[in-house]
Amino acid sequence: MIIEAQALILAVRAHGEHGAVIRALTPAHGLQPGYVRGGRSRALRPVLSPGNVVALSLRARTETQLAAATAELVHSRAPLLAEPLPAAAIDWLCALTAATLPEGYAYPAVHDALAAVLDAVEHAPSARGWAPAIWRFEALLLAELGYGLAGGLPERRAAGPEAGGGGDATGDATGDAIARHLLPGRRGVILAARDRLRTRLARAGSGG
Repeated sequence: MIIEAQALILAVRAHGEHGAVIRALTPAHGLQPGYVRGGRSRALRPVLSPGNVVALSLRARTETQLAAATAELVHSRAPLLAEPLPAAAIDWLCALTAATLPEGYAYPAVHDALAAVLDAVEHAPSARGWAPAIWRFEALLLAELGYGLAGGLPERRAAGPEAGGGGDATGDATGDAIARHLLPGRRGVILAARDRLRTRLARAGSGG
């Protein structure tokens, strides 16, 4: 197996003394894991930061073998991790996607939506510009995995509190569905990132 594609880094964990196992999302090959030799080095840690865009190369002898991976930085969002609100958003978006998508199945709509939300987190002047997009992303992810919200996600509600639509209620609806359908048994671990995001949004008065 050989895959070469642009990808979003979603998760990184230490493996061995110096290596790291990454989970990255590609448009055509879906969620892909890979072992990066020296992934914990000073040179590669900033490259493998969640939210970054990389040129990913994966090579494995069989489809079931963990691929050897290399990653070259295309675009870094690492500076945002020093800012509490953007950091919480990136943490939740990447952790949610990494934990729920099955490996090796293409979800181009999820990839494109995640890339767009991360761009909004990076470039919007305040969280009001991107917080509603997170709840819309959650609804899209649920729908793509077969758990659409009953009655859909009304655009007025998804637009957030600044549009007079009750973005907090939308966040409640998608959060409850994610906990029930996508994260059984892992609620405490993964949803803690969502709780941090919502707490920081509430303190900032940005809805959620």
